[in-house]
Amino acid sequence: MTETVLLVGGGGREHAIARAVAATDADLYACAGNRNPGIARLAAGFESLDTTNPAAVTACAREVDATLSVIGPEAALAAGVADALDDAGVYAFGPREDEARIETDKAYQRRFMRRHDIPGCPDFETFENTEAACEHIDEYDGDLAIKPAGLTGGKGVRLIGDQVTAEEGKAYIRESDYDRILLEERLVGEEFTVQAFVANGQLRVTPAVQDHKRAYEGDEGPNTGGMGSYSDAELELPFMDREDYREAVDVLQATVDALEGYKGVLYGQFMLTAEGVEVVEFNARFGDPEAMNTLPGLNTDFLDVLVAAREGDSLPGLSFAPKATVCKYAVPEGYPTDPESGARITVDEGTIDRVNARHSGESGAGAAADGAVGSRVILRYASVDERDDGIYTTTSRAFAVVGVADTIAAAEEMVEEALDAAGDGVRIRHDIGKPDPVQQRIDHVTELRGER
Repeated sequence: MTETVLLVGGGGREHAIARAVAATDADLYACAGNRNPGIARLAAGFESLDTTNPAAVTACAREVDATLSVIGPEAALAAGVADALDDAGVYAFGPREDEARIETDKAYQRRFMRRHDIPGCPDFETFENTEAACEHIDEYDGDLAIKPAGLTGGKGVRLIGDQVTAEEGKAYIRESDYDRILLEERLVGEEFTVQAFVANGQLRVTPAVQDHKRAYEGDEGPNTGGMGSYSDAELELPFMDREDYREAVDVLQATVDALEGYKGVLYGQFMLTAEGVEVVEFNARFGDPEAMNTLPGLNTDFLDVLVAAREGDSLPGLSFAPKATVCKYAVPEGYPTDPESGARITVDEGTIDRVNARHSGESGAGAAADGAVGSRVILRYASVDERDDGIYTTTSRAFAVVGVADTIAAAEEMVEEALDAAGDGVRIRHDIGKPDPVQQRIDHVTELRGER
């Protein structure tokens, strides 16, 4: 039987998932609030709808006779879309609403970690009273991270001692309209992510990735959904050793053991500190941009993972090509504080083909495909809207260019070659994956380890 997979979501993460599904024998259909041109080209059908509306998504799944579904965005998980699809007999590779609370409710997440003795949990307190939270800032001996308990698209956190002073942090709490605030000890070190496929009580882990949240080069400016990321040809990153990676995997395993019935992707964002690996947060889906680093090198058939999850079978072991990756996002002018929405942009896809042809000696079309894992660059459309007269920005990230090569430096150089495709009206963090910032992170961890 040919499987029919419905992909929910229209961002860069979902474009990467679409490519992974399209490389299998499955029939791919997609639905999203925006028309992503990259996904639309891969899918047999694309429906525009509100992906936080469980009834609308379920109706779409029934219309295409979907046998499997993959849910990309966290907002859909929070809205119970996985519950609705499962109840309709369409297996959803994504946690049900209650299990997704590991991401969607940060206060629950920390209490869960404390209750189940999950390693790497920092000191924390939760507040519903604004003035009580401000008093805690005054009384706490050290710097704190201020986190809204709910979803904020990666943009709600403020770090005292880094982004804001204590007084500015209290003003932020007082001026915000968040119902609950989480105050936890500020972790100092280097962040990294490990993502895992989870089903039937098992997990299969992927290589570590480092995301860059800050809007501007040199890690300056406000937090964003992620300006870009990189991974190495090994499981770990250059500033880590294998034991650090294993420590992160142990945290994920302990979390899966405590999350009865969890399915989908569990994303662990970690901080490598002087004391070891600590948990910054968990997400209940693929990271964006981290999915774009992970999926291009996946040798294992993605459909095999989905089918094994649905059937209750043992998940296949994951195999990854020994390649490094660098991903850089192009974002609308003004992003993230005042993004320019509705601007028409031009993406020269021929530039991607020409860069691939120069590096592979193959024709443009062949080099741009995601078949054999060689050195190449990949274009991933994200939160853009394709209309009859062109491609337009939304309020979020527009598209990404991903480089795949033997080393981080080589992948980064290929991405920079290809970024001529960006055109006008977008902004890029060019420092992601460059040798100097990568070395700075190695030096930072070396300094931290010296403090142990």
